[in-house]
Amino acid sequence: MNPNPFFALEEYRARLSKTRERMYRQGVEVLLVTDPANINYLSGYDGWSFYVHQGLLVLMDREEPVWFGRMQDSNGARLTSWLSDDSIRGYQDHYVQSNLRHPMDFVSDLLRELGADKRRLGVETDNYYFSAQCHKSLAANLPQADILDANLLVNWVRLLKSPAEIGYMRKAARVVENVMRVAMDSINAGVREGDAAGEVVRAQLRGTSEYTGDYAAIMPIMPSGIRTSTAHLTWVDRAYEKGDLVLLELAGNVHRYHAPLSRTLIIGQPPAELADVAKAVIDGLNQVLGFIKPGVTGEEVEARWRKAISGTKVVKESRMGYAFGSNYPPDWGERTLSLRPGDKNVLAPSMAIHVMPGVWLDRFGFECSEPIVVTETGCECLVDYPRELAIK
Repeated sequence: MNPNPFFALEEYRARLSKTRERMYRQGVEVLLVTDPANINYLSGYDGWSFYVHQGLLVLMDREEPVWFGRMQDSNGARLTSWLSDDSIRGYQDHYVQSNLRHPMDFVSDLLRELGADKRRLGVETDNYYFSAQCHKSLAANLPQADILDANLLVNWVRLLKSPAEIGYMRKAARVVENVMRVAMDSINAGVREGDAAGEVVRAQLRGTSEYTGDYAAIMPIMPSGIRTSTAHLTWVDRAYEKGDLVLLELAGNVHRYHAPLSRTLIIGQPPAELADVAKAVIDGLNQVLGFIKPGVTGEEVEARWRKAISGTKVVKESRMGYAFGSNYPPDWGERTLSLRPGDKNVLAPSMAIHVMPGVWLDRFGFECSEPIVVTETGCECLVDYPRELAIK
């Protein structure tokens, strides 16, 4: 058992209890968890092993979930999770990337051993780590099981953050404040984009003088020039030039808990159109942050944003925020609550939301975002960094 868990054992048990409550409501008797963030949330397991199949089995009548993964990662489960040795099951290497057998064959055998091969089995059908072959193997090996869609079941449990989780996110916010300062300082005419990106990643991993950082679930997004007209480009092999606009979407990470932050920088004086867009976005963001409070819905927050930018040149078709927290590549979003039309989820205290009113036009873009936690009366901005178009 991990001698230095990041959360108290009581918190892990409370998370399992809430997960089982949701399982019961959805008619799931056994839950197969394959999203590494959900595995970490319920067990504490943390390793760069998600390129092979791994997971947890959560049973209604077994206190501990059962971790399964590659045999060589089993000691990683012993070192990072709170689980006892009997709940850690490694499969042999002949299951890895084989055309003859699949790790879910091993999972089916494990379910038979646990007496759970004929139960209603919930699987995360639409995450990045559960493949069509996973489903095919389970269906073939468990003919008497009823395989159910339990996608996002644990993600919705994760929506409400504990005080300990928020504490790690506040630490991640201190990291990203420094990361953003490093990015702003590193970007100058004549500097290679890759060199600036290298300083950003270095700052993410170094963290602060009090605690180290970690790799973010998304690599630094920092396109320049015409490449700012789209949302998710990184860097290229060129040097910055006078007049370049640069988008920066970065994050701090402490114990897998993120604090994402976006800002925009220009090397030189901004043209009038960019200055107008920047003002409209920042004014709209400020109004939205003042509007957020418990009891409003995701779509009401987005409607407040559209009202704030009405009459300006800003048009945004995509959502303007989403739930975030603990995660692994390729995304720090939790894929639950979104700030967009039709989202009727009600905001409640301890929800963490990345308010992200990024705008991408034909020739340039502009980003200025805030990671927030909903409080009893409004929201707490986790990061303290100027909301402005940075000019160098």
